[in-house]
Amino acid sequence: MRVIIVGAGSVGRSIARELTENNHSVLLLDRNSAAEAKAVATGAQFEAGDACEISFLTRIHMQQADVMVAATGDDKVNLVVSLLAKTEYAVPRTVARISNPKNEWMFDSSWGVDVAVSTPRIMTALVEEAVSVGQLVRMFTFHDSNVNMVELTLREDSPVVGRVLRSMKFPPDTVLVGILRDNRPLAPGPDDALESGDELLFMASSESESALQDLLAPDEDDLP
Repeated sequence: MRVIIVGAGSVGRSIARELTENNHSVLLLDRNSAAEAKAVATGAQFEAGDACEISFLTRIHMQQADVMVAATGDDKVNLVVSLLAKTEYAVPRTVARISNPKNEWMFDSSWGVDVAVSTPRIMTALVEEAVSVGQLVRMFTFHDSNVNMVELTLREDSPVVGRVLRSMKFPPDTVLVGILRDNRPLAPGPDDALESGDELLFMASSESESALQDLLAPDEDDLP
């Protein structure tokens, strides 16, 4: 797979290093030619230039990319590059970094973004997941959809502790995709019983989250 990454900062280089170690062809782009030494150290190729300029993108053959990653710290640049990659060069998949969560609403298909990654949102979700028990935590949203990955750690007094999965009816548009128990991942099966402390991972629509919360961890006033 050929991947072009715009932005040779710490984020871009980290992505490049992982991809090259997995035997992908990676080209790093950056305005600052001084970044070349660090970029090449990741195993990637490097080109200095302005990725917002069509002439530069044509010269580095953007149309040959299978994936374009806009990883700069400037949301405006990431949006423009994503739009150019998608509309001018028909890159099959574009991934864009969001630095300011206030700009998240713009990172969609209208700007050529297939996948938007908000580092602040992910970090917030991970913090909440680490300290919240009995509360549904939204980890991330699948782009251009109304579906989220959510997590909940079962309290001891949860009404579903001890129940077998085949006996449970989850709210519409929710799918249990994994269980983390004793630091080990489990693929949920119909004969598995839920235990206190289980971390449950669901794909769920936004509208179903409230019902899912009520099923797994209702307010104390609602408990029998």
